[in-house]
Amino acid sequence: MSVTDLERLKVIHNGEKEQQTFSTDEMERRLSSLRKLMADEGVDVVLLTSYQNIKYYSDFLFTSFGRPYAYVVSQDQAFTVSANIDAGMPWRRTFGDNVVYTDWHRDNYVWVIRETLRTRGISPARVGVEDDSLPLEMRGKFQAAFPDALLVDVSKQAMRQRMVKSPEEIEVIKHGARIGDIGGAAVRDAIVEGVPEFEVALAGTNAMVREIARTFPHSEIRDTWVWFQSGINTDGAHNWPTTRQVRRGDILSLNCFPMTSGYYTALERTLFFGEPDARSLELWEINVEVHRAGLELLRPGVACQDVAHRLNEIYVAHDLLPNRTFGYGHSFGVLSHYYGREAGLELREDIDTVLEPGMVVSMEPMIMVPEGQPGAGGYREHDILVITEDGAENITKFPFGPEHNIVGA
Repeated sequence: MSVTDLERLKVIHNGEKEQQTFSTDEMERRLSSLRKLMADEGVDVVLLTSYQNIKYYSDFLFTSFGRPYAYVVSQDQAFTVSANIDAGMPWRRTFGDNVVYTDWHRDNYVWVIRETLRTRGISPARVGVEDDSLPLEMRGKFQAAFPDALLVDVSKQAMRQRMVKSPEEIEVIKHGARIGDIGGAAVRDAIVEGVPEFEVALAGTNAMVREIARTFPHSEIRDTWVWFQSGINTDGAHNWPTTRQVRRGDILSLNCFPMTSGYYTALERTLFFGEPDARSLELWEINVEVHRAGLELLRPGVACQDVAHRLNEIYVAHDLLPNRTFGYGHSFGVLSHYYGREAGLELREDIDTVLEPGMVVSMEPMIMVPEGQPGAGGYREHDILVITEDGAENITKFPFGPEHNIVGA
């Protein structure tokens, strides 16, 4: 038998279905919302291709390694499309069916999607795709596979559905915030003079991974991490740990990210190793002032852009607005440093989304003072809030500010 004679499409129902992150009712709710969106847009089938939407609607989080994946949804069917290298795991983790494509033919991924739909009697005239994350090359291949169909972008509508969390999602996020606090305590306890950044990060990561495994024993254990930064390395919010050793007088940045089944949560705090100098303390307290004000602003009915404008006024009063590094906060849910982002729910001047109950957002002001200037470094605090009917619940409990986070003094 030659390679070209091998199967192009497989069904690998190996083992039993795993216990999923959410209940059947919750997953059916998500699919029902998606199918209503499809009906409103006149879409016959959607080809979801992003990490975030495949995970959100199917509960399966793939590992790409250069291979494409999909969750294909019609009004009465749903199945993930995965690579043969993963065997039966995608089926075990998918809410619904799964089909597998092999590597033996070029563009077999697209062929398997088209062939599976054809054998199930689905000939779409309008196909939903995610233009915000779909490469042009793959979009062209989808169009060639369905030459008589119109490809319709559904990415923004799907994002809008993900922005309002269900009670089950909020429960997972609350556990994530709690586990982030555990990681933060482990990080703080690991800080001593001369310790490398990566060793401190490992302490926090290990503590969070173990608590995730205890709390969610049926989940995959993956993607949890810590960014612990010191000195000049605090200037960027997304700087990875290095071998730099903590020195007395250093500004420190504690950033813990527990990941539960694709659900991101975060704890971020400014610390100092030893007493900060006068200017550093002043800058830290200004940023804490902005943080406290932001926590009070997050309420239902408030527009994201209005939060940004109000907090800008505090920085302007201290002549620090040019030192601000990014928006004041963002949505939580299915997102990570390598996938996802609900860009329609960020606390920035260009976002007019109005906060509503069920949304989960952070408050995380940050300023950066360049090296060579008094108080040099990056200052950032970060809490997670669940928007309620009449206010907001802060689910982050780790303390912030100079009165709590000067270590090694």
